Amino acid sequence: MHSFLKNNVFSISFGTSLSKLAGCIRQIFIAAAFGVGVTYDAFNYAYIIPGFLLIIIGGINGPLHNAVVAVLTPLNKKNGGIVLTQVSIKLSILLFIIAILIYSNSSLLIELLAPNLSSQAKSIATYQLQILTPCIPLSGFIGLSFGALNSQRKFFLSSISPAITSVTTIFFILFSWIFNQENISFNFLNYTGLLAFATLTGTFIQFVVQILEINKIGLLRLNSTFKLFKDEEKRIFKLIIPASISSGLSQINVFIDMFFASSFQGAASGLAYGNFLIQAPLGILSNSLILPLLPKFSKLKSDKDVRGLQKKLISGIEYCFLTTIFLTGFFITFNNQIVQLVFQRGSFDYAAALKVKNILIAYAVGIPFYLYRDLLVRTYYSIEQTNFPFKCSLAGIILNIFFDWFLIGAPIENFGNLSPYNFGVVGIILSSVMVNFIVCILLSFNLRNEDIHLPNLDLLRKIILMSFAAFIVSTLSFAILKTANNFNSNLGQFLLLIFGSLTFFAVYFLLTKCFKVNKFKVSKKEI
Repeated sequence: MHSFLKNNVFSISFGTSLSKLAGCIRQIFIAAAFGVGVTYDAFNYAYIIPGFLLIIIGGINGPLHNAVVAVLTPLNKKNGGIVLTQVSIKLSILLFIIAILIYSNSSLLIELLAPNLSSQAKSIATYQLQILTPCIPLSGFIGLSFGALNSQRKFFLSSISPAITSVTTIFFILFSWIFNQENISFNFLNYTGLLAFATLTGTFIQFVVQILEINKIGLLRLNSTFKLFKDEEKRIFKLIIPASISSGLSQINVFIDMFFASSFQGAASGLAYGNFLIQAPLGILSNSLILPLLPKFSKLKSDKDVRGLQKKLISGIEYCFLTTIFLTGFFITFNNQIVQLVFQRGSFDYAAALKVKNILIAYAVGIPFYLYRDLLVRTYYSIEQTNFPFKCSLAGIILNIFFDWFLIGAPIENFGNLSPYNFGVVGIILSSVMVNFIVCILLSFNLRNEDIHLPNLDLLRKIILMSFAAFIVSTLSFAILKTANNFNSNLGQFLLLIFGSLTFFAVYFLLTKCFKVNKFKVSKKEI
């Protein structure tokens, strides 16, 4: 059993790591090819609806994936195949109808999502959305096959599958560069739906690979009858609908942010690049800090050990802020080196780099509240109290609309800006920071109603000391970076980032130890 678990963990970790690496290389190629320009801006708007469905319906650990795993795992291959085929056909028909409606109304949808985009960007976005619509019915089967493969302990393909689209995009960009070298006056990248075609092709290849694998393991039953296993079908759809609504609430804030971002040229591209840089370490932290706590919370809740749960939660909060405040200081301090090394080449010029640096700093400020909110929400779910987080999510949407509008100047047509504060695209990010901060406070204080009492003043004292330690280290690092202005080459910036990262980590670790807010224990043997 130990060997079985070990092999599965290795398959998932290895496949996920390859997918993340492919995604990173894809973003580097996109930055070099498109920079912060109208084409990539348009693609980000065109991808909102298909991307939403690919994440919610076709994503790993999405509602569809989890529902299929829960229902198919107890069934044998023959019966599981019948259920999978029946659900696939019905869901694909529904999604195909949705895709036709989106294709027919693509121009209207882009107008609703991005009313302030330039006419050129709207035209390109509409064209790209029409190309992407076949991804919608494909996403249904992809989500179902993820769950079906995992129910049969086939983890590697599910983990590596997202890399297919990334690799396809890289090949499309490489091909376009070769094409352009033959005719420099015609820029293939600016006038076609290159990214949309690449995404559609990658999604289709992913669909074909997974349908072949499903057939190989005996889960594809085309001769099945719709009269069998009605209860299992109902269970899948019953699990999908509420989970999709809940997952969709967080995506609504993305729609809102993109709606207001359409007022600023290059904002959608800048947000995509900045968010990409932040999400990688946040995903690692979320998996390593939060996921291990949730089974413990559930067990302590079932054992009615409220004090034990409270103790674990407090410890989790301390580790959450200790690591995220470090990340905030790190990204603010080394934003120049990070953006230059990852993106600044080709079409991604100095102006694009400056825009993304400011966005990256704004995102960095919100890292602690983002992860703390994630920890609290998952805590509520682990103790089976979901109503209050749901209400907070609804309140967060309303607050996000107001703060987005206010922080970009509170514009009203024919009246101009009502607010003296116009932070541009940075204001849209700061809006999310403020919303997460408010929601964190509400979730924290409401825990008392669940008989979980947090030592708020003591936690606040520790957070202040952690922040002071990060401030000291950032100030020291800025002083060192100022004396090394001559290292403008990529190699020089890389060496600065490596040396600076190690120094930043070591000094922050020692300072937080001195302030007695760091519970990490490192033995001499480990050093």
